[in-house]
Amino acid sequence: MPTSAADLLSAAYSDADRTIELRRQLHRYPEIGLQLPRTQATVLDAFAGLPIDVTTGKSTSSVVGVLRGARPGPTYLLRGDMDALPVHEDTGLPFASEVPGAMHACGHDTHVAMLLGAARLLAGRRDELAGQVVFMVQPGEEGFHGARYMLEEGLLDVVPEAPVSGAFALHISSTFASGSINVRSGPMMAAADQWRMVVRGRGGHASMPHAAADPIPVAAEIVLALQSMVTRRVDIFDPAVVTVAHIAAGSTNNVIPDTAFLEGTIRTLSAAQRADVLAAVQRVAAHVAAAHEMTLEFEHVEGYPMTVNDAGVAAQVLETAAALLGERASALMPAPLMGAEDFSYVLERVPGAMAFLGACPPGFQPETAPGNHSNLVVFDEEPLPAGVALYAQMALRALAG
Repeated sequence: MPTSAADLLSAAYSDADRTIELRRQLHRYPEIGLQLPRTQATVLDAFAGLPIDVTTGKSTSSVVGVLRGARPGPTYLLRGDMDALPVHEDTGLPFASEVPGAMHACGHDTHVAMLLGAARLLAGRRDELAGQVVFMVQPGEEGFHGARYMLEEGLLDVVPEAPVSGAFALHISSTFASGSINVRSGPMMAAADQWRMVVRGRGGHASMPHAAADPIPVAAEIVLALQSMVTRRVDIFDPAVVTVAHIAAGSTNNVIPDTAFLEGTIRTLSAAQRADVLAAVQRVAAHVAAAHEMTLEFEHVEGYPMTVNDAGVAAQVLETAAALLGERASALMPAPLMGAEDFSYVLERVPGAMAFLGACPPGFQPETAPGNHSNLVVFDEEPLPAGVALYAQMALRALAG
């Protein structure tokens, strides 16, 4: 007899201590990037003893687990990322990071803990599975393209006779009501591109700017021109964000420098807008520089594509969340977020969805709680078992046979 939603949720809460213990262990010892040896070892220990075939990555410290059901069928992927951020933690938590300059400020420790909790639930219910569950535990989500490396190493074909045909991921957030599941169909998160530019002028004495070609006011003019470009050239129904996040020029108070450096990001929700805005940023900056008889060097670093949820899978997430947690916990997001995610690479290949698990900590409101990537962010641990149950139920639903 299939496990009911109530029984699955109860099982997840009965196992909550192990989920939270694993989360806190990972939180104490964060690692950054594509090579996470200590984190990988912790994940492998958590998989040990389960009837799951585990392999590790060649180019990164990724982990892939395959749970085979009692009957043949399709393959469904569940993903959790495990890298941290180069942020010094100031939360004061008793299990705060013990690694200076590194912190699980985006909650990836909770993702891994929930995914492993789901692995335990599903391993005990193999007789209900017609097919395979792939557990994707990836490094390098924070700008290192970890998912792309795993795809290049054959992630979707890890079960040769039944390649992955669907996928689901959860992402925790302190800015949604605790225990809520938030999802939408179509664009869920933005594409992200980085750009860097150098305005090249001519240095000189600060007392004689007319004898030099000062790149600093030109850089300032470029910043303002880019903001005007966005508000006057970008369709508000196909939005874009252009942020100048770093400016550097000069070395002292009485020297006009040769160059000014700027860098920032572009966030967009369609392929056409992505190309148009990138071209516009370069064009506007180059023309402003040229108007002052200066030159511009421009570099584009391509980031993650848009995270696009399949409409059918997003609807399944809402239905499953409502069955597990009640209608009030299942929330349709009215708009996408302009952050970026490398789960987008998986969703380009197979239909699936990413949802946000609300974890606003007690004493805060979602609107004012420190958000993901903050050195002060704290996630409510109470709803982690709900995330475990949702991961497991999505797989059970996909592989019901």
